Amino acid sequence: MTPASRTLVHVVRHGEVDNPGRVLYGRLEGYHLSPLGEAMAQRVAESMAGRDVVHLVASPLERAQQTAAPIGAVLGLEVGSDERLIEAGNTFEGTTVGADPRQLLRWQHLRRLRNPTTPSWGEPYRDIASRMLAAVSQAREVARGHEAVLVSHQLPIETLRRTIEGRRLWHNPRARQCTLASVTTITYLGDDPVQLDYAEPAADLLPGLAPGAGT
Repeated sequence: MTPASRTLVHVVRHGEVDNPGRVLYGRLEGYHLSPLGEAMAQRVAESMAGRDVVHLVASPLERAQQTAAPIGAVLGLEVGSDERLIEAGNTFEGTTVGADPRQLLRWQHLRRLRNPTTPSWGEPYRDIASRMLAAVSQAREVARGHEAVLVSHQLPIETLRRTIEGRRLWHNPRARQCTLASVTTITYLGDDPVQLDYAEPAADLLPGLAPGAGT
């Protein structure tokens, strides 16, 4: 019997975004990496140097593509685009409720919070899990026996991780282990995930930044 192949899929969260207005930008266009975010992306790229990566794709949003670019340069790979890796849909997109949570007490906002387990204010967790699993499964197939890198966003990555670990999908955002420019690595033997690892290659660039900052 041929032993099962070992494949690694690294799921990277993008770097810091230039967002002085603290807008919940979600899927909005025009939000790109800040200079710090670019430095973070370079740090992630350096952490990938010498690895056996044969497949590199990112969310189509600018910040994810920008984060993937230096990784591609270091590895000699072109960056592909996968819509399934995009940020979660959110009806608060374009507002500043994250900067001033008191806005949530307004009726037009409060009514959206009726069911946090779905969640009622955005894309259902189950839908996020389904598309992220599909993207990772395809990457595993393409890179079987080697490694793949996918660049995505905080909530989709957290939802993917919770799905693999068999945990409930609804959660406190402050409890997420998915800081900016972090790398969540799934190790597969054949088609089975056997290990999850987490790394923060740019941690020293973020003194005092809360793990849940950004999207």
